[in-house]
Amino acid sequence: MSKTVAVVDYGMGNLRSVSQAVKAAAEGSGYEVVITQNPDDVRTAERIVLPGQGAMRDCMGELKASGLMESLLEAAKSKPLFGVCVGMQMLLDHSAEGDSPAGTPSLGLIAGEVLKFDLASQTQADGSRFKVPQMGWNRVMQTPHGGAVHPVWAGVPDDSYFYFVHSFYAKPKDHQHIAGKTQYGAMFASAVAKDNLFATQFHPEKSAEQGLALYRNFLNWKP
Repeated sequence: MSKTVAVVDYGMGNLRSVSQAVKAAAEGSGYEVVITQNPDDVRTAERIVLPGQGAMRDCMGELKASGLMESLLEAAKSKPLFGVCVGMQMLLDHSAEGDSPAGTPSLGLIAGEVLKFDLASQTQADGSRFKVPQMGWNRVMQTPHGGAVHPVWAGVPDDSYFYFVHSFYAKPKDHQHIAGKTQYGAMFASAVAKDNLFATQFHPEKSAEQGLALYRNFLNWKP
C-alpha cells in the first residue's frame, strides 16, 4: 500500500503546478500524491502540502468553509507539513492583510505576524523603485535552525535563486523559526520552520531543479 502526500484543496492554491512538482519529486519514492477536498484524506496522509494563492482573508475564509480546517490543524500537530506562499503566511498568528484595521487571524501554528512590504522610500542599486508585489527570482540565504541548516535544504546550494510573487511577508516572533532569509529592500523571512512544519514564501514548483530538490527533501524528512 502506497504512502500518501495530501495537497490540500480548499479552492485557493496553484494546485496543478504544486501537485505536478510534488509528483515529479516523489517518483520512485513510494509516495502517492493526491489533491484532496476530503478531511479524512488529510487525517490519513503521511505528509501534507498546504498551497495558497491570493488574499489571506479569502484563503482563511475558504479553508474554514471547505471543512478542511479542523483536519489540517489535527495533521499539523504531528505530520510533516510543507506550506507554500500564502500557505506559509497562514501558519502564523495574524496578517495585516484584510479590509478591517484588525487584519485577518490565521492558523497560529508559528508565533508571528504577516506584514505588507513598505518600500516607498527605498530605491534599488540602479536608482529604480522597488516594486510591490515582488515578482521574480531572488536569492534565499539558508539560516541555522536549531544550530544547523534545516534538513529540507539538504544538497541545495546556499543563496540559490527561487521564484517569488508576494506583497506581504512573514515576521516570526522567534528568530529560531526563520529557516531562510531574502533581501528585498530589507531582509525578510522567506522560509520558516518549527518542529514538523516547514514553509516557503517562494514557489518551489516554479523554481526549477532547486524547487524540486526541496520537495524531494521534504518527502525524506523525518522531523
